[in-house]
Amino acid sequence: MQKGLVKGRIAELVYPRRCPFCDCLLSGGEPYLCRRCASRLKFISGPVCMKCGRPVESDAVEYCDNCRRREHRFIRGFAPFPYRGMVQDSIMRFKYGSRAEYAGFYAAAILKYGSAHLEQWKPEMILPVPIHPDRYRKRGYNQAEEVARHLSVELGIPCASYEIYRKKNTRPQKGLTPSMRRKNLSDAFAVRDGARLPARVLLIDDIYTTGSTLDALAETAAKAGAEKIWFACVSIAPGQSV
Repeated sequence: MQKGLVKGRIAELVYPRRCPFCDCLLSGGEPYLCRRCASRLKFISGPVCMKCGRPVESDAVEYCDNCRRREHRFIRGFAPFPYRGMVQDSIMRFKYGSRAEYAGFYAAAILKYGSAHLEQWKPEMILPVPIHPDRYRKRGYNQAEEVARHLSVELGIPCASYEIYRKKNTRPQKGLTPSMRRKNLSDAFAVRDGARLPARVLLIDDIYTTGSTLDALAETAAKAGAEKIWFACVSIAPGQSV
């Protein structure tokens, strides 16, 4: 038996894999999801906003309400899942319940749902949204970085984990109005001395709400040399006006 396979099976015995939606233990024949959740899970389908990928009411609508009312610093983005129900519960455990292992499935979903976009964009580097060191110490990991690392391996492009950092420990965005979100994130990110990004960069986060976090990060990435910036998130919340 190959050494890598042995290590993988030992790791599963010590840290058994769980379904990211019902959190039950997975069998050897279930790589990411249990069979029950796999039959219930649906990707976003139908018409979506041409900017952020949020579902819109018809093909005649090019942009969601949020993207019609404000400009974004990124070119375009997408998310495979709506932020509700089993997806919302899963991401809450991922962020706050020490379920970093869910990242493998989230990355696989992003790759499957957004393959056409990624092939067209051809990003040269993946940039996860940084979290403040205080939050990292409390949580033990950066959830966006966990997803980005899996994507980095699958796409064969580097993950920029240290080039940009979060210098301001912002208050949680949940519950803030869009204008409050932008103010909260003002001057939140900074480029490390001497860091340079390639021209084509893909930002990664877990949830897209108004785009304020990604706009702030994209603005900082542009200062480090990025010229074309896109994003991919795990899920996208219902639209909000600015």
